[in-house]
Amino acid sequence: MGILIPLVSVSAFWAIIGFGGPWVVPKGPNRGIIQLMIVMTAVCCWMFWIMVFLHQLNPLIGPQINVKTIRWISEKWGDANHLIDN
Repeated sequence: MGILIPLVSVSAFWAIIGFGGPWVVPKGPNRGIIQLMIVMTAVCCWMFWIMVFLHQLNPLIGPQINVKTIRWISEKWGDANHLIDN
């Protein structure tokens, strides 16, 4: 359910831009090119968004921190055991 709301709302937004945008272009010599640019912009923006959105659902690799870095952080920042209530 949490995936459905942003998926539908963002897809509907770019569908409105892609299908409705060309209808508001004023008549002129470059009307066809402007309509094509609006549709291609909507398609490319939606494709970029959907690829990033789907990649975040199932990442291929997670964050990796070197053991040396973890020890340095623990030394510099100190251990957080005193901040946790038991």
